[in-house]
Amino acid sequence: MCGRVIPAPQLAERQSMAKQQMTAALAVQDDLLARARRGEEAALRAIVQQNNRRLFRLARSILRDEHDAEDVVQESYVRAFTHLSEFRGESSLSTWLTRITLNEAYGRLRRRRAAVNYENIDTAGVTEAQIIPFPLWSSQPDPERSMAQQQINKILERAIDALPEPFRLVLVARLIEDMSIEETAELLGVRPQTVKTRLHRARALLRGDLERQVGPLLTDVFPFDGVRCQRVADAVMARLRVLGELS
Repeated sequence: MCGRVIPAPQLAERQSMAKQQMTAALAVQDDLLARARRGEEAALRAIVQQNNRRLFRLARSILRDEHDAEDVVQESYVRAFTHLSEFRGESSLSTWLTRITLNEAYGRLRRRRAAVNYENIDTAGVTEAQIIPFPLWSSQPDPERSMAQQQINKILERAIDALPEPFRLVLVARLIEDMSIEETAELLGVRPQTVKTRLHRARALLRGDLERQVGPLLTDVFPFDGVRCQRVADAVMARLRVLGELS
């Protein structure tokens, strides 16, 4: 079935409005950049707040550590704001900041790897399959992170509960209780191959259910606003003030 055809005059009007909005947005960004180059704190803070979440998520995806990622974001802002004269406008300011952040993150990752002394690593008791800490876990209280963790737990519990009983039992026995295939088979009175088949099916069902539930929420993962966003902005401004970059 064909979609509704938009009359030419109406289409032209929409395109004109979109062009005007883009032109206005570019003018706002140009003004913000000009003020930032003069060292106006309000403009610099606005740039930080506009780009914080993206830069943090990208840095974190490389470093897999929230504290290192936050340090990288701060360092990237300071590096960028003290070299704004080098920004030529060949890309958007956001893209330029992103490239600086990626370079900073990869540089930190290389330094981290180079600092590892493998001779001092205690490998006693380490097996091939190791448990990776959940990325939202932190020893410091964080309301945003705690709420996200609670939401994820609820989603997981609901998804597991929704599995057909034969599959749910195998999943809980094998993955949650860490029982062996043989123990699970004996518990349920089935063959080991049946346990493997049911676990495979349970994982597939669970994955599909979680994708449907979590997919729309992915834009909200790794929250970086509120207090954390303000903290980064304050830290960047403090460093720029020490460097004499603020007017």
